Amino acid sequence: MSGDVLRWKDYRSVPWRNGGGVTQEVASSGDVVRELASSGEVVGELASSTDVSAPPAPRESAGGFDWRVSVADVEAEGPFSSFPGIDRVITAVEGAGMVLTVDGVPRTVGPLSPFTFSGAAVTDCRLVAGRVRNLNVMTRRERARAQVRIVTVASESSESSESSESSVEAECAEGETLLVMATTEGVVVGGPNGRETALGRLDCVRREGRGVLTLRGDGVVAEIRITGMP
Repeated sequence: MSGDVLRWKDYRSVPWRNGGGVTQEVASSGDVVRELASSGEVVGELASSTDVSAPPAPRESAGGFDWRVSVADVEAEGPFSSFPGIDRVITAVEGAGMVLTVDGVPRTVGPLSPFTFSGAAVTDCRLVAGRVRNLNVMTRRERARAQVRIVTVASESSESSESSESSVEAECAEGETLLVMATTEGVVVGGPNGRETALGRLDCVRREGRGVLTLRGDGVVAEIRITGMP
């Protein structure tokens, strides 16, 4: 297994396009792979990458990426930013969810229920029961596409009532980018020589190209797959 572990505390803050808040950018197609070996945060061959500090973040824009994964807090109701040419998948990872009205059609988006819609659509948000924290995946329609799936990682109970760890394997195909984000505590990702790295809530592990990420523990993750368009 090899992958780059990305920590919540290291995500870059990007002001919203409409000026209404701030997004924490997890990863994007414009990233230089960050080397975190000095703090023990890299597993596999990516431990040899070069450490590059991120420049100050510009205001959120659709012009600089083919795909982007981010997390944003929505504390007030109102319209979403418009992103023509962009497809979006939004998942409420904290909070009771929201009702999105997309081009006049209301849709209830419950917790951990990925919802796909066009970034160009006129979209308004109503909160079900207060603040939500959303995982956002954006892809430029002509260049990439994304799928988001919620996966439970759980220990198995044996006949003796003692729990035994099971594993979940997330396979990444050639030419694909795979990101696995922990939406709860309790998940670890396997590494070389049996080494495991714990993921905190909203930490993420990123894999590029053919290979497998092995997850163990008790928790829930969001599996994000991004493929380029031919």
